Amino acid sequence: MEERHRGPAEAPNLGEPAVPRPAASVVLLRRGGKHEDRALEVLLLKRTEEAKFMPGVWVFPGGAVDPGDGEDETGYRACAVRELAEEAGIELALEEELILFSRWITPEVISRRFDAWFFLALAPAHTPPKPDGVETTDAGWFEPARALEAQAAGELALAFPTVKQLESLLPFKTSDEALAANRSRTVEPILPKVIGTPAEHRVVLPGDPDYPA
Repeated sequence: MEERHRGPAEAPNLGEPAVPRPAASVVLLRRGGKHEDRALEVLLLKRTEEAKFMPGVWVFPGGAVDPGDGEDETGYRACAVRELAEEAGIELALEEELILFSRWITPEVISRRFDAWFFLALAPAHTPPKPDGVETTDAGWFEPARALEAQAAGELALAFPTVKQLESLLPFKTSDEALAANRSRTVEPILPKVIGTPAEHRVVLPGDPDYPA
């Protein structure tokens, strides 16, 4: 498959690694299908082709933490809810459950880096996504397997962390199953590393025997 177009903020960093900026996203789930067939579906938004970071890529709603969001995990949670409202037009109530799902740190070789926290949440009923037309230009609900198939066929551009998180949702038949399985799970930060040469390289994750110490 042809490699996706990369924005200027994804250019290789040849100096000291940039400090990752706090960011947060919502992996928003809904009960898809008919009442007798409630398959898990997840919301993905398409970033504008004009974006400096991941142009044209389908992502979970999210963005950088602002000072007004607060500090520590409270700030990450507030950011995730705010970004969902801004980018997809979906409001989560204050009492809505947000479950920490994963935490990804951009590789050191990338110019713009994020320390991104991803939270699972259940979509309110009857809340179709509405892209803001600025940062996001399209939106859709996808069963994880269908999104991964579309990515493999070149129909969707997905970032590496998005692919891995969709893969981790594959075992769950329903959104309720996914939420229940992650409520008590310990989440460790994941820092991918790129090894090899510019011409021949691959991404490795903690636990890979080739992961640099």
